[in-house]
Amino acid sequence: MLTITRELRDRIVAHARADHPDEACGVVAGPAGSGRPERFIPMLNAARSPTFYEFDSGDLLKLYREMDDRDEEPVIVYHSHTATEAYPSRTDVSYASEPFAHYVLVSTADGTGEDDPYQFRSFRIVDGEITEEDVQVVEEYSA
Repeated sequence: MLTITRELRDRIVAHARADHPDEACGVVAGPAGSGRPERFIPMLNAARSPTFYEFDSGDLLKLYREMDDRDEEPVIVYHSHTATEAYPSRTDVSYASEPFAHYVLVSTADGTGEDDPYQFRSFRIVDGEITEEDVQVVEEYSA
C-alpha cells in the first residue's frame, strides 16, 4: 500500500494538470529504506509529448546524485496520462527500473480544472509484472 500525504498527492495532481496536454513526470524521494515519500521533485518531460514521457538524462543523473548525497531513494515515480486511464502502458513497464518504487499514474483525460475528476492510482512494477496497490491519503505521517 502507498501511504501519501494529501499535500503530496495534491502537488502531483497539480503538476499533471499544469503540464496538460503534455504528460507530466517526476519523483517523490524519501529517506533510504523508509518507504516514506517526502520530497516532491517535479521533472521536465524531455519528450514534451501528450502520449509519452521521458526524463532528461542529465536531470536524472543530477537527481540520483542529489538523492545519494541526502541518503534518499525514489519512493514514488509518477507521470500522467492525458487521454487514457491511469494504468501503465507497455512503454511505462519497460521504463520501470526501480523495483521498490511506487509507480503513480494520474489521468487528466477528463479535464484539468481544479474541480474536474481525475484518476490517481499506484502500482508496483517488478520484472514486467504490474500489481495495483491501494493508496491511503493521510494529513500527515505518524511518527
